Amino acid sequence: MIHTDVFAKLLGILEAIQARSATPTRLSLGAAASVVALTIVLRYLTAKQPKLITDYAKVARKVNDNGAEVDEWDFIIVGGGTAGCVLASRLSEDPNLRVLLIEAGGRYLLRSPKLMRTQWDYHFYTEPQQHAGNKKKYWPRAKLLGGCSAMNAMIAQYGAPSDFDEWALISGDQSWSWNNFSKYIRKFEKYTPDPRFPHVDPLLRGANGPVEIKYSPHIWPGAQAFVEASINVGIPFSPDFCTTKGTKGTNKAMMYIDSKSTRVTTESAYLTDDVLARPNLKVITHARVSKVLFDTSGGTPRATGVEFASKSHMDKVGPKFRARATKEVIVCGGTIHSPQILMLSGIGPAAQLLRHNIPVVLDAPGVGANLLDHPSVNIRFRDKTGTTFHHFTPHSLNSTRLLIRDLLRYKLWGTGPLASNVGESVAFFRSDDQVLFPPAEYNNDIEDANSGPDAPDIEIIMCAGAVRSHTIPLGPKFQAYQMIVILLRPTSKGSLFLKSADPWDDPLMDPSYLETKHDVDVLVRGIRAALKIAHTAPMTSVTDVDAIHHPELDHHISSLSDAELADIVRDRVETLYHPVGTCSMGAGGVVDSELRVKGAQGLRVCDASIFPKLVSGHPTGAVIATAEKLADIIKAHYA
Repeated sequence: MIHTDVFAKLLGILEAIQARSATPTRLSLGAAASVVALTIVLRYLTAKQPKLITDYAKVARKVNDNGAEVDEWDFIIVGGGTAGCVLASRLSEDPNLRVLLIEAGGRYLLRSPKLMRTQWDYHFYTEPQQHAGNKKKYWPRAKLLGGCSAMNAMIAQYGAPSDFDEWALISGDQSWSWNNFSKYIRKFEKYTPDPRFPHVDPLLRGANGPVEIKYSPHIWPGAQAFVEASINVGIPFSPDFCTTKGTKGTNKAMMYIDSKSTRVTTESAYLTDDVLARPNLKVITHARVSKVLFDTSGGTPRATGVEFASKSHMDKVGPKFRARATKEVIVCGGTIHSPQILMLSGIGPAAQLLRHNIPVVLDAPGVGANLLDHPSVNIRFRDKTGTTFHHFTPHSLNSTRLLIRDLLRYKLWGTGPLASNVGESVAFFRSDDQVLFPPAEYNNDIEDANSGPDAPDIEIIMCAGAVRSHTIPLGPKFQAYQMIVILLRPTSKGSLFLKSADPWDDPLMDPSYLETKHDVDVLVRGIRAALKIAHTAPMTSVTDVDAIHHPELDHHISSLSDAELADIVRDRVETLYHPVGTCSMGAGGVVDSELRVKGAQGLRVCDASIFPKLVSGHPTGAVIATAEKLADIIKAHYA
């Protein structure tokens, strides 16, 4: 059925292209597009299909069936996202351990970056944000194997070393310190040296891991100009953001891509055909876990299995199934679903559970608390080089020609703009940097919320295109770029609550954006830095400094006061897609330093929800390393 649907859609695209190819000029474009479309079709249809399970009776028993339960499992992993794929692969390396992985989504073979607002996205929205215009904010979360590693911007940067030292302090376990934890980063990395970037020391990077990391073969001219302009305003050059030397500085970002410039997800890296062929590993797709099952006869609740079901395209919920775990259940549902699953199972704040008539298995007030996220603000400028990626949304014959050209370059050689992640260059710095923000011009009364003196609290990502928000582009005729200004260490903290006892209802998410003055002040300062970079050589060769005022561009905001910029921050703030912390480690948290749920047995959580604090950067690598670490802990325990 999936083959038929994809084939039909791509043939539809092919026919539409041919229908528009009535003139000789368009005929050649149509022929080129036909080649691209047919290549995609053939690649998809000839790809090996993995041994994924949608017939749940093969691995579990329907609720209310008579007779003994069928297959038991040593470990059941709930959620095949960024962490779940890692754990399934690593635990099943031991042929004596039987592992069942349950994923609510499916498998997306084409690995397109445009998954937001599709069937592969949960389409979450937050509660109205009281300090941000009372608006609900769109929160995309991936619904497929690989999770958000299949949807994010592929930036391979992991935070500051002191972030993990802070985790070690909070958890009371030095194994989380940078000196110890970083070995798991090196374990998953497979870095490919690039002669264009000789400053990177390959001896400081992993070389044999499953996750390929490299620089994109494409460099947009504006990305290089951004790095040079950032240096010129006082941000130092960083040869590598991901070593003990620290994160502060500017450079081009590495990406999670392979030798063909294809996105690398934890599904593609860890759930290979060879891994899926292991007889002790089974992977269920399109199944949502509704609750963890417990044995409470011994006083301390012990996880014994899970209950799950599927929902059809007509929103009809199918029969419930149960699977039994003889050793442990590991919840890897992510920052949104992990606390939701725990609460639906009876582990969470007792008052909230009773409000929804859920029997309390364990009163755990920390479940759903400590919701943290990286808020961001986009600022947009007209580009005068004519090289931005605005043709990715074709609006004319010429832009269609450019897109087809770039499709061919990418499909044939893995090069060109489509090999880019769009946000190619970055800068990390501190809001109290006295070179960027001289004391004579800026007060220094902003609270230091960083994990250490060498950790940044602001990031700027330079993008070779501009959007209104998320994936909604500006007008088609705009040659524009944008800078994303990101608050890395917010002091505002939110919560997640159940909407109901129905597992198919989205929970209530309130990140409480901009609740503190600190968060607004740091973002305003970040905008000031971005404006300075945009108007410093060689960015002056990219930024159309003479552009007239336009409501969708921001050339005029340099003259605004801090109070006026603060209004822009409150109006525009959005997620950078990094929510964490809702099942956190530490005192008052949900899990201990080995990610065991406190007060329960046979139950762990492993994903970004266990982060006690946000990292000063991008969390995907930290999630992968966390799963690698937990796999070692579990294997050692059961050895």
